[in-house]
Amino acid sequence: MSPVGANVPRMSTLRILHLSDTHLLGDADARHNGIDTTAALERVLERAAGVAGIGLVVASGDLAEDGSVAAYEKLRERVDAFAAARGAQAAYVMGNHDLRAGFEQVLGPREGVLDVDGFRVIRLDSSVPGRGYGELFPEQLARLRDILAAPAEHGSIVVLHHAPVAAWTPLLRALELQRPDAVLAACGAGDVRLVLAGHYHHPVATVAAGIPVIVAPGVTNTTDVAPPPGHERASAGSGFALIDVPASGEPAATFVTAPAPGDGRLLFDMDPARVATIAAEYGVG
Repeated sequence: MSPVGANVPRMSTLRILHLSDTHLLGDADARHNGIDTTAALERVLERAAGVAGIGLVVASGDLAEDGSVAAYEKLRERVDAFAAARGAQAAYVMGNHDLRAGFEQVLGPREGVLDVDGFRVIRLDSSVPGRGYGELFPEQLARLRDILAAPAEHGSIVVLHHAPVAAWTPLLRALELQRPDAVLAACGAGDVRLVLAGHYHHPVATVAAGIPVIVAPGVTNTTDVAPPPGHERASAGSGFALIDVPASGEPAATFVTAPAPGDGRLLFDMDPARVATIAAEYGVG
């Protein structure tokens, strides 16, 4: 995929601001691995404020770390205001850290479809309560196939938290999307132009089963994709993806950082034993 060129999208092109893994907390004094996640989100939105032509803001899961109503309200207030100021729409999906009650109370149904200038945006919930891995169950895949049975004007964009592509690091490999081939087959049987996901806390742009897949950087921190063998590490650093999807042809994506003092400092370093313990607790049992 080529990087986004001009700051103004071409006609009949949907420009997407793709955010993920905000991990917001209801308590204003609380921190996630030492990070003020609300400040990180505000910094990302400020960094994106100068981008012209955004028609859709996507937040692809792990929106709240504590699952509280207050955390989701923080997210909605900031993201909805950013979108509304640009005449854009916003789409939210569940991640493995999200809790259904708080999400639904503030953000509405966990799955759904919206039309954005002829592009069909399909929100899917890949979370499994109490676990860290992702799954789309047979009834969800059946609904997806039903939605895709009739083509949209400019095709469909699927948004979910767990990417249907392999993880790079040991803990995230234990918490991957289960049966990604079935998900990609359902998408490939319809008019899916693009899959957007999060969960990995680092950017990925690839093609799976002929479908472009983009994983956004984390807003709250950045995964180290080259840790010591068996370790899982993350450092301070925030970013987002910008994606242009033309009415026809290939999407183009670029990844943008939102710098802050202290970027690059190590937030955690899990040794293989700790990785194995978390994988056993939150992976596929």
